[in-house]
Amino acid sequence: PVKRVFEAKKRQDLQSLRETIIEIRESKLPDYKKIGNAGSFFKNPVISIGQFRDLQDKYPALPSYPFGDEIKIPAAWLIEKAGWKGVREKDAGTWPDQPLVLVNYAKATGKEILTLAEKIQHNVHEQFGIKLEMEVNIY
Repeated sequence: PVKRVFEAKKRQDLQSLRETIIEIRESKLPDYKKIGNAGSFFKNPVISIGQFRDLQDKYPALPSYPFGDEIKIPAAWLIEKAGWKGVREKDAGTWPDQPLVLVNYAKATGKEILTLAEKIQHNVHEQFGIKLEMEVNIY
């Protein structure tokens, strides 16, 4: 969508490109001042070409990006297809516009956020055979 939005701008320079990227991110991500979140919670996994081909047989619309001799898969797509987009458990949930973002709607504890993350990891691994790695640091 960046290219499409950027090309529709009257001005096409570096400042306009920056503004375009910020607009797109803000449209998908919650305002951290209003809803607690750590941004992208999981890394986009990198898988072998063979594993990608096996998954592509089951999921022809599987998005992917070349990554050296391997393939990168969007974690958000995996999370959404596993049924976690917009899910809320008590005050912990996934953001409805970007399931890669875990949010604290009010008073979720760190343990509740972590439990949700682990459930997502388990379901994605069960369905796709891919282990999502957390991008956030947990102490």
